[in-house]
Amino acid sequence: MSGSYLIKRLLWGVLLMAGVVVLNFLLIRLAPGDAALVIAGEMGGASEEMLASIRKEYGLDRPLMVQLGLYLADMARLDFGQSFYFNQPVTGLIAQRVGATILLVIVAQLLAIFIGVVLGVLAARNPGGPMSAFVSVFATIGYAVPVFWTGIMLIILFASVLPIFPVEGMQSVKLREAGIIVKSLDILHHLVLPAFTLAVIYLAQYARLSRASMLEVLGSDYIRTARAKGASEASVLFKHALRNAALPILTVAGLQFGNLISGALLVETVFNWPGMGRLAFDSILRRDHPTILGVLFFSAAMVVVANLLTDLAYRFADPRLRGRT
Repeated sequence: MSGSYLIKRLLWGVLLMAGVVVLNFLLIRLAPGDAALVIAGEMGGASEEMLASIRKEYGLDRPLMVQLGLYLADMARLDFGQSFYFNQPVTGLIAQRVGATILLVIVAQLLAIFIGVVLGVLAARNPGGPMSAFVSVFATIGYAVPVFWTGIMLIILFASVLPIFPVEGMQSVKLREAGIIVKSLDILHHLVLPAFTLAVIYLAQYARLSRASMLEVLGSDYIRTARAKGASEASVLFKHALRNAALPILTVAGLQFGNLISGALLVETVFNWPGMGRLAFDSILRRDHPTILGVLFFSAAMVVVANLLTDLAYRFADPRLRGRT
């Protein structure tokens, strides 16, 4: 892979992030409502003198383009401002929560890909069999059911009927002073329901996509040649066929990363998971502009990085693309 291609992709990523920052800033600033009223309400009063003082303190009395210019200058120094509501630096607030969101999203993505691909491969072995029918029905249900409804149903099930998984939070209070191994196992225990809830809809999509890709690949000449040479069915499916059928799955996985992050907002709210989604939800309710913009920036950055890694992985998996710029 040429270095010029990577540099070009990084430059496009930087330009995209700059466009995202400007667009988000303008949309939030032009939205109806007054952040000064929310801040004054938290202080217990909303006189005209107090509102004017708040607007001056936070720079809300300046022209919109001046506010944008100052914000971009701060962004160039990686300064995301001070939270209106939490009264803390936005960078610190996000740093406390971004790890929880990344953990949730990555585990949900891996879970969806692994289970979805296995189901799709098994369904492709016998297109008219019961496994294929199960994958089709499961995929339809997975697409139709809202992610928050799945989370609520799981909470009801595991809070009252089968109380074997925690239904809120990321850690047990009584284990916060425990050793690293015990704490890690506790976090994984809390992660089961949120990750599964977030993964269900994408699991169904990967199952159908891998089934369709495998059916196309299994009809190829090189698959018939491998079988004629006496290769085992497992070798044919997972070594020969899946390697080529995985390319569309890899592409969709990168494109779906942004949807996973947006879905994480609902999942984190339902399960009280302490990630950026929960922070965004609280900030939107309180019109905390700096925090909202910081969350949007980091979310967009994760999507850009995920798409870049997906593009690089696709070129690594497909030799025909390695020499292109």
